[in-house]
Amino acid sequence: MSSPAVCYTLASAPFEAACRIPTLPATHPASRLHGHSYAARVRARLPADWAGFAGAGLGTLRECLGAAVAPLDYAYLNDHLPVPTDENLARWLRKALAGAGVPGLESLGIRSTPDAGVDLDADGRAHVWRRFRFEAAHWLPKVPPGHPCGRLHGHGFEVVLHANQDLGSADMGIDQDGLAVLWAPLGAKLDHACLNDLPGLDCPTSEVLARWIWQRLKPRQPELSWVTVFETVTAGCQYDGEHFRIWKEQRFEAATRLSRAPKNDRRAGLHGHSYAIRLHVDAPLDEVLGWTVDFGDVKARFAPVYDRLDHQRLDA
Repeated sequence: MSSPAVCYTLASAPFEAACRIPTLPATHPASRLHGHSYAARVRARLPADWAGFAGAGLGTLRECLGAAVAPLDYAYLNDHLPVPTDENLARWLRKALAGAGVPGLESLGIRSTPDAGVDLDADGRAHVWRRFRFEAAHWLPKVPPGHPCGRLHGHGFEVVLHANQDLGSADMGIDQDGLAVLWAPLGAKLDHACLNDLPGLDCPTSEVLARWIWQRLKPRQPELSWVTVFETVTAGCQYDGEHFRIWKEQRFEAATRLSRAPKNDRRAGLHGHSYAIRLHVDAPLDEVLGWTVDFGDVKARFAPVYDRLDHQRLDA
C-alpha cells in the first residue's frame, strides 16, 4: 500500500551583507570585516488553504521569506546577531518565519558562498555542507552490451559533504574549513584519475562512489551525515551509510493559469513557466551492476508523464 503524497513548497531569496565572526581566531579571514552574496532557502509543508486560494502558497511563501531577509540585505549582520555564522543566520530566519505565521517549516538553508552553507532540518539540527569538484574518467564494466556507460568516458564530478553541526549553545561547531581538510586527501586521489584504477572502485557508479567516499570519511568524521555525488548536473546519488537515493532532473516548458485566483490577480490569466522536475528513487543497491536503478531507466519510465507536461497547458 503506497503512502499518501506529501507536497512541499520551496522558496529562495538572495541578500547581500557584511559581517565578521568574532569567535574565530584573529588569524582567520572570517574574523575580519568581509561580505557575502547569501541565499536563503526554505521548504515548508503548507496547508492547502493557507495562502487564500489553491496555488498561491508558493508566491506567499516567497513573499514571507523576502520580508524576513529584508532587514539583512545590504546590512551589517553583527547588528542583528552577535555571531552571524551560517547556522545562526538560519536559526534567526527560521524564528522570523515562524513569527510571521509560516506553518509546516521542514528546512531552512543558508548558502554563504556557491560551495558552502548550512541547512536546518525539521528538528532544528544543523547540517553544514561543502561542495567539491574533481575531473575523472571511468567506465561501467557490468552494463549490458551497447550501453554508453560501458565505454571509457569521464565527468566533472561534484561531491557535497554534509555534517551534523548541531551546535546547541555553542557559537562554532564543524565548519566548512574542517570539511575541506577532511576532503583534501581523498580529493587528490580522485582528481584527474581513472576511477576504475582505484581499489574498491572497479565498478564506479554514483552509488558505489558515494558509498566508497562514506566508508573512508565517516571513521575520520563521525558527524558526517550523508554524501552527495553529482555525476552530471542532472543526475546523482545521496548515501547516508544505509540508504541510497538517486535522482534524475529534467526540464519542461508549459502554460497554466490559477483558476481560483482573484480576477485582478495576474496569475488568473494564462501564463507560462520553465519548470525543473527532479525524480527521486530510493532502492537497494544491485551489488552486481553497482546501481540502484539505471538513470536511463528512470528517464524512460517517466517519459509518458513528461510528454503530458512538456509544451502543454497544465490546467486544462
